[in-house]
Amino acid sequence: MRPQRPLRVGVLGATGAVGQRFIQRLQGNPWFEITALAASDRSVGRPYGQACTWRLPGDCPPSVRDLPVQPCAPGLDCEVVFSALPSGPAREIEERMATAGYAVFSNASAHRMDADVPLLIPEVNADHLRLVAAQRAARGWEKGCIITNPNCATIGLALALKPLHDAFGVRRVLVTTMQAISGAGYPGVPTLDSLDNVIPYIGGEEDKLSTEPLKLLGTLAEDGRGITPAAIAISAACNRVSTRDGHLATVSLEFAQEATPEQVIAALRAFPSRPHQLGCPSAVQPVIVVRDEVDRPQTFLDRDAGRGMTVTVGRVRRCAVLHTKFVLLAHNTIRGAAGGAILNAELAIAEGLIR
Repeated sequence: MRPQRPLRVGVLGATGAVGQRFIQRLQGNPWFEITALAASDRSVGRPYGQACTWRLPGDCPPSVRDLPVQPCAPGLDCEVVFSALPSGPAREIEERMATAGYAVFSNASAHRMDADVPLLIPEVNADHLRLVAAQRAARGWEKGCIITNPNCATIGLALALKPLHDAFGVRRVLVTTMQAISGAGYPGVPTLDSLDNVIPYIGGEEDKLSTEPLKLLGTLAEDGRGITPAAIAISAACNRVSTRDGHLATVSLEFAQEATPEQVIAALRAFPSRPHQLGCPSAVQPVIVVRDEVDRPQTFLDRDAGRGMTVTVGRVRRCAVLHTKFVLLAHNTIRGAAGGAILNAELAIAEGLIR
């Protein structure tokens, strides 16, 4: 269901790296109009163009340069807010905004694993939006809600797992990530730590990559009041590497029903996109592209596929330990952050949850 007019939206944490990506991705989106920007106290009261050091290619969009930066609190002139806040302050601020009637679409981890909060990838678990009714009833919210997107590395993995789990039943996953420095935010990893180096630890990342897919691939209760996690064992190793954008991962899978590489490729290529079918502006089809070249995907060559919203898979082959292995790539600040949250909002609008 396309909105009759663009919805007024605000961005919390608008001056940061993900906040800037939200602003960039919202430009030209026919379903949204940016009417409010909010950030920390040191930026409040200043025009956005002065408060923000723009870090993305090109210039700060003229449409937002003169908007005054406001506090991250109710009172913003908008109906929907996209949260790029750090996880610490996000928990309280997002709850306060939802209580005040805003629909909150969050990139933060603070509420992802709350029992009544949808952890959403529209192509994977659109039915989990039914949790919003239980959330509103339990928390006394008439219009407000909180909907989250997963960790930036989780999104690519879960998108690839979904069609394979549906077709063959995924039992065990071994995943090793090579994650871009932009995933650490700005200024992020110090230059001398990242150059000529791989850092084999990202705080909290392996836990998220091991648990979030289980909620995403889990089963919604018939009454819409909870999710039974998927029975999949995931072992994750996460590394920071010196690439600017794009999280690459090597994945090995064991299935309940063994499948050939050709069957795996066919399942990935046939994966439908519900938000694309509903006409969501940020949706792409195909959402998963399988490359046939022996040396793809490559971060530099493939991270922008589908305007950054496509997951690219390659090197699908038999695994000598489990059943199948492959390489996958997703753009971490687009598909894995701002673009994913915007698509979540589009799906909620298309499904009639946000009016």
